[in-house]
Amino acid sequence: MSGKKGKEKDGATLVIKREEGSEHGHHGGAWKVAYADFVTAMMAFFLLMWLLNATTQEQRLGIANYFAPTNIFGAGESGMGKPFAGLSPVDDGSLVGRAGTPTVEQQVQGGPPPQDETTDSSGEQDARAGDAGDKPQPHQTGGHFANPRAVGSGGEDATDRGAADREGAHPLGAGAEAAAIAARVAAEEAAAAETRALEAAAEQIRTAISNDPGLQELARQVAVDVTPEGLRVQLLDAERQPMFAAGSTAPSDRVKALIVRVAPTLAAIGNPVTIIGHTDSAPFRSGSGVTNWELSADRANATRRVLTEAGFPDERIRSVTGVADREPLLPADPRAPANRRIAILLQRAHPAPGS
Repeated sequence: MSGKKGKEKDGATLVIKREEGSEHGHHGGAWKVAYADFVTAMMAFFLLMWLLNATTQEQRLGIANYFAPTNIFGAGESGMGKPFAGLSPVDDGSLVGRAGTPTVEQQVQGGPPPQDETTDSSGEQDARAGDAGDKPQPHQTGGHFANPRAVGSGGEDATDRGAADREGAHPLGAGAEAAAIAARVAAEEAAAAETRALEAAAEQIRTAISNDPGLQELARQVAVDVTPEGLRVQLLDAERQPMFAAGSTAPSDRVKALIVRVAPTLAAIGNPVTIIGHTDSAPFRSGSGVTNWELSADRANATRRVLTEAGFPDERIRSVTGVADREPLLPADPRAPANRRIAILLQRAHPAPGS
């Protein structure tokens, strides 16, 4: 009531009451609490989904161990540690219940066997009590249990280490594993020796070309290198100095002289040879019936004939291939003269080291 006014009328007292307007009543804040709980639950749910998607099985095991209750009387993995590394307090044996509380420095031999982590500790102790008979136990004689995770004690660390040692073991035993290692080492040594031989042959070819007065002009048109596939000798065209006449499959006299110089070095190693012909992207005239495929293959085959005539064994030629303009040496300039080339590849007998 905001105020009272009294008036007298005909001797009577009149009392007038006026109520001031008030705001609506408060509706309460229970919905805010419910909404906050809902948002918290959704945040926890999405965090769980993220953890399941962003962690490995080992990391998830570590996270589970982090939130598991710590039981210092059990050997199960629980407690703190580094969950993203999959560790727990029992990794170092500090919270393993079977270690007991040392009371004296006496060690009793013949203690109980290691506890099986898959069995409830209380039930397992009852079962072992009947098997133990009258044999004195460490807790009865004042001794203490050996740390079952210590190396050599037969505990879990020893078991895990044994399993880790056997993980990379050969299925046929130590003898077969030693033989496999010896074979691998021998293969690596053979591959390294072959690489050295190929590099020496490459240097010998470069020297032979540079020392021959008739081939010195071709030195910049010959690329010799050792690749993971083997020793590769490439004969490249140059401007106004082609290895083959335009559109022709007959090699020039200089190319023949070069192949004759290279053949003895390639034959001395004893590996098979692959010959590959390449062209540029310039097409033939329409209606000629000839394409770069035929041209590259015919030039590679002509190189094979010159190579065998120079003394290279024909039975060691693995393949003769024409790839047209599909593998240009200079992709940025498809019609560059260097794209017209012949590659003679002395193949490896052993995989290259590191391949």
